Amino acid sequence: MINLEDYWYRKNVLSFVLLPVSWLFCLVALVRRKFYELRNSIWPRIPAPVIVVGNLTVGGTGKSPMVIWLAHLLKANGYKPGIISRGYGGKAKKWPRMVTGKSDPELVGDEPVMIAHRTGVPLAVGPKRNKAGRMLVKKFGCNVIVSDDGLQHYAMARDIEIAMIDSKRRFGNGFCLPAGPLRESPRRLKEVDFVVVTGRAGNGEFVMGLTGDTVVNLRDPSVTQSLGAFRHQKVNAIAGIGNPQRFFDMLSANGIEVVGHPFPDHHRYTLNDVRFDDEVPLIMTEKDAVKCREFAGSNHWYLPIAAVPDRAFAKQLITRLRRLKRG
Repeated sequence: MINLEDYWYRKNVLSFVLLPVSWLFCLVALVRRKFYELRNSIWPRIPAPVIVVGNLTVGGTGKSPMVIWLAHLLKANGYKPGIISRGYGGKAKKWPRMVTGKSDPELVGDEPVMIAHRTGVPLAVGPKRNKAGRMLVKKFGCNVIVSDDGLQHYAMARDIEIAMIDSKRRFGNGFCLPAGPLRESPRRLKEVDFVVVTGRAGNGEFVMGLTGDTVVNLRDPSVTQSLGAFRHQKVNAIAGIGNPQRFFDMLSANGIEVVGHPFPDHHRYTLNDVRFDDEVPLIMTEKDAVKCREFAGSNHWYLPIAAVPDRAFAKQLITRLRRLKRG
């Protein structure tokens, strides 16, 4: 079976064969966006400023760490933020639905549970983000809404757009789906408010680092260890995220001998996925951890990741938000 993602980061025969479909995809995306922009100009919107954190490509770009960082930044500046998300993969029957750090990821999705645990702010999920946002404003008095993903969810009006980019992958081969990883043309970046790059940033872009130096025991979260304690040791590492290699590289950069086991994004884990024949430690991402607690072993750990954006970005974002509020 062909895995298209293996072809998205270089130009090849398959990508050129799919190019006509790619052009059609980009055209439909553009028409759809223009339609919703017109509709949103006359329809009721969420009664609070909306900040969207999204990306142009399929795959991980650091959106979740950015959302977590934003929630803390907004609280530190006197706001009452709320977070909305699609709740990808959630099987709940009724939407929108509130999420806490103890919610079942099977019902509401893995990323919302992780974000709720890390931020402690009101978080609601649902396919219709407008309803989720209105619920947070009405029920909790949230005065700014952060949308986890949703750059292409044009049914929701927004005030500030933050586009995330992975510095190593960038835009892959530069083609839209299915010939490449793009959901929209890169020209879309000219219209967003901020472009934030995990890694090395270019002109007009803000840089964001990712850091994590303490692992948490999955069975007993009160037990922690320095990541440095695993230096020169062999560990199994699992990652069911958009870009598993970035997680494995982070561990390797700390002198750890990594045996990587990548899984599809939002993978639903079973006991066999985390059971290995050896006795070496297992380290996973925080998003994986919320789905693996029920069969955690004593030597299973997860690594919380924190975003470290450019200070100038934080200053400009708060300034832009305050101007919106005055307007």
